[in-house]
Amino acid sequence: MAGITEAQLKLVADLEMEMMADMYNRMSTTCQKKCIPARYKDAELTKGETVCVDRCVAKYMEIHDRIGKKLTQMSQQDEERVKQLQAQMQK
Repeated sequence: MAGITEAQLKLVADLEMEMMADMYNRMSTTCQKKCIPARYKDAELTKGETVCVDRCVAKYMEIHDRIGKKLTQMSQQDEERVKQLQAQMQK
């Protein structure tokens, strides 16, 4: 990674951590609202609530992974286009 400073790497790492924390918070809030009633009587989750939370989290993580892969693919395509345009401009 030529030209990238230690400060820039730290910034990227900090942003990634912030994004993951945000994703976790959104996932927790969404799955809790979807699977656990606002008024509950038991301290422990019921089997149905547990299954619902497991499925919700699995779906959330799967979509997060798919979006990450798609964004990476789009970024790579953009880099290739930029290289092609630069090559055409040099002709």
